Amino acid sequence: MSDVLSGRCMCGGVRYVVDGPARDVWNCHCDRCRRWTGHFTAAAGCRRDDLRLISEETLAWYHPVEHPDVAYGFCRECGSSLFWKVVAVPPGEPQDKLNTIEIWAGTLDPPTGLSTELAIYADDASDYHALDTNIEIHAREQPK
Repeated sequence: MSDVLSGRCMCGGVRYVVDGPARDVWNCHCDRCRRWTGHFTAAAGCRRDDLRLISEETLAWYHPVEHPDVAYGFCRECGSSLFWKVVAVPPGEPQDKLNTIEIWAGTLDPPTGLSTELAIYADDASDYHALDTNIEIHAREQPK
């Protein structure tokens, strides 16, 4: 966990600071993450209240029609993928997902002090990719 993180998109149109603790990196191999990033997603996480946008003029959000419960943040100038968040939780499910946001680890300024701890949706990993067997691997999502 790190307490001081900052990051940005490639062109600098979106800049952010994390003013609180961040979760270590999870690799997500689900179909949506692979298509959004062109590989798999390596993402740290934090409380939404701890993510402070320093510059957001070029930040845009994509809401997939087939998955309206989530949103992907990106820079509309340079195209950098930056964030992922849950925007709606079905009734009866834990609402705490609305309090967190995922940050694409590649947009963080080093040193991050973070490490990769987990791979999720490993069953969806593309055939060209070898999973890192040095980290915990889950066939689908992380167990509750």
